[in-house]
Amino acid sequence: MEPTDLTIQILTDIRDEGRKTNDRLERLERRQTETEVRLSTELVGVAGAVREVRDLLREDRALRNRVDDHERRLSAVERRTG
Repeated sequence: MEPTDLTIQILTDIRDEGRKTNDRLERLERRQTETEVRLSTELVGVAGAVREVRDLLREDRALRNRVDDHERRLSAVERRTG
C-alpha cells in the first residue's frame, strides 16, 4: 500500500499538532513551577508572621498576668490601709 499525499499530509498535521501540544505543556509546566516557587516564598513569609504574632501574644499574656498580680496586690494594700 503506497502512501498518498493525503496520508502524508494527515500524518504531518498530526506530528505538528503533537509538537504544539508538547510546547504548550512545557510552558504550562514552567508556569506551574514558577507559581509553586512564589507560593512557597509567600508561605515562608506567612509562617514567619504567624510566629511573630504568637510571640507577641505570649509576651502580652505574660504582661497581663503581671498586671493582674499587681492589681491584686494593690487592692490588698488599699483594703489594709482603708
